[in-house]
Amino acid sequence: MNKIIQAACPHDCPDTCAMQVTVHQGQAIKIAGDPHHPTTGGTLCTKVSRYLERTYHAERLLTPLKRIGPKGLGKFTPVSWDEAFTDIAARLMAIAKENPERIVPYSYAGTMGLVQGESMAMRFFNQLGASRLDRTICSSAGGAGLSYTIGRVGMDMEFAQDAQLIILWGSNPIASNLHFWTRVQEAKRKGAYIVAIDPYRSLSAEKCHEHLALLPGTDGALALALAHVLIRDSLLDEDYISRHTVGFEGYKARVAAWSPERAAQVCGVSAAQIENLAVRYGKIALSGQGALIRLNYGMQRSRGGGNATRAVAVLPALVGAWKQPSGGLLFSTSGWYPINKAGLERPDLLEGKVPRTINMTEIAHALNGSGPYQQQEPIAAVMVYNSNPVAVAPDSSSVVRGFAREDLFCVVLEHFMTDTADYADYVLPATTQLEHLDIHRSYGHFYVLANNPAIAPVGDSLPNTEIFRRLAAKMGFNHPCFSESDEQIAAQAFDWKHPYLAHTSWQEVKEKGWAKLNVGNQAPFAEGGFPTASGKTEFFSAALAAQGLEPLPDYLPPLEATDSPLAKKYPLAMISPPARNFLNSTFVNVQSLRATEGEPHLDLHPLDAAKRTIVDGQRVRIFNDRGSFECKARVTEKARPGVVVALSIWWKKLAADGKNANEVTGQSLTDLGAGATFYDCLVEVEAANANSGQERENSV
Repeated sequence: MNKIIQAACPHDCPDTCAMQVTVHQGQAIKIAGDPHHPTTGGTLCTKVSRYLERTYHAERLLTPLKRIGPKGLGKFTPVSWDEAFTDIAARLMAIAKENPERIVPYSYAGTMGLVQGESMAMRFFNQLGASRLDRTICSSAGGAGLSYTIGRVGMDMEFAQDAQLIILWGSNPIASNLHFWTRVQEAKRKGAYIVAIDPYRSLSAEKCHEHLALLPGTDGALALALAHVLIRDSLLDEDYISRHTVGFEGYKARVAAWSPERAAQVCGVSAAQIENLAVRYGKIALSGQGALIRLNYGMQRSRGGGNATRAVAVLPALVGAWKQPSGGLLFSTSGWYPINKAGLERPDLLEGKVPRTINMTEIAHALNGSGPYQQQEPIAAVMVYNSNPVAVAPDSSSVVRGFAREDLFCVVLEHFMTDTADYADYVLPATTQLEHLDIHRSYGHFYVLANNPAIAPVGDSLPNTEIFRRLAAKMGFNHPCFSESDEQIAAQAFDWKHPYLAHTSWQEVKEKGWAKLNVGNQAPFAEGGFPTASGKTEFFSAALAAQGLEPLPDYLPPLEATDSPLAKKYPLAMISPPARNFLNSTFVNVQSLRATEGEPHLDLHPLDAAKRTIVDGQRVRIFNDRGSFECKARVTEKARPGVVVALSIWWKKLAADGKNANEVTGQSLTDLGAGATFYDCLVEVEAANANSGQERENSV
């Protein structure tokens, strides 16, 4: 008889879908969206609907592996768990005896689960006294900007279909936020006007009424100009501004300098587009209809990303858009959740020690002792879990050089032999979402979700928690917290007495699969009450001022701007948003999804192609001072002039030249949040050597 198990999607996506897994005689035979969950509505994306193909993949890692060949070649032999744990523990203890900070964890969002993410793992590294990891590679700039302005909170996406204006700002929800997109489509059918602000005419932008194709990294200038028009034309909710904001007069003086004409020059769009969008936004919001901005992560991946986020996040307060359930802003809802981080991670195990911090965006510098890490103790060991840094971290050739160090001890917890696993000394097989227990929050909606294990671990794989639990035992860590089960960890992941969760419990969530946060009003900021120091939208941030930083939203041009001296050598701005069927580097090895993507390609505008005598389908080389990679050209007006688009992230080993777009991205950091600047990247493009792909094939 079949059983249906309540589960949750673990991947780095705002939808955080509730799933149902059908199991027959211990085998998962079907995976589907939970039809009863209000945001999932029974639908999964193409990627996750094929999750069984990933769980039962022929190349799934099923036993611990020990390296027997040179780093990078992927030559390993199977070993027992006891042999692996014994050797790993001995190596780590020897390093820790000298200096535990020479041991570095490297993890990110391979799972978004609070149990299999940073619970037992962080307890282990805290007990060890290892270096801390600043997890900045995706959203830290925008998160910081939001925190200084309105808090890491947003509107409830379940009301988005009632909006009359939806601005998709740096967002391609068809690929990365499917269930929000269904609400956009419903709003459109009901008469809403849909606008895309994006350097690239994405799948979503193609279906909008209007597309503002601005230059990468200029979003802050556009936001300041929109505010300029709103203030100039008195399209303001004066009452909301006076009661629920701080610092308006100083902000007003700043945006006075940002006329639509000035911003048009900076952004590469027309002044008329800026004028028209500002007027439309102001009039719809002030008429009491929903005016919604869906802000996403692409726009904060350049030098001024934090300030750009601030400049956008204050716009709803100007026009009182927060007063409508379908209005306001949605960037992340993660701040709504009362997480018990101390219970999960047990920082008390540090006993007052403050280890050094490694910024994950700068992992290449950290491993190679370059940049800001030149005077620091060199890293002796790195443990990678829930991430694939050799594929996803910037300045990839430098990342590879760091992981290729023979004196670096590297352990990787994985499902497959990724680019990073090839450089490991040990590869430890981890369970997938169908094989372990977890609990999830979302950054796109208001639900807590449970993931119940549907099947037994495949092969000899173990949950992340169990790997760190057993390794802790092997190293003699005897604190009671290392004996806690996954069930016990999940039960303390949230503050269940908090008003948002007091109506439910871990046991109820586990049985039903999900529960919605009780945040009260459908428009929770209609009367202010933002989770900021002042409780208001902060045009002026006293917290930033106290740090000696600019307290008002500002525009910082990209480090590698198209009008900079560097542009004479590298005149094209490159962005590398995710391909529709990949999620970061996850799913790249699922054959059916990779077949849909075809092969790595670069989109460039016909004018840019003509200047370089490049034709559609031709193999091209994309390069700058940091490195180069090759792929097939697609000559298309989806890319605006001066911008090329490399949809990513491919595993390097699955590309013809063994490289991906991160060969040319850099390790510079954002203004706020010390985040990655993937889209602050100038390149040049030329026809590739016709034999380069064959040369790569012959060398492997």
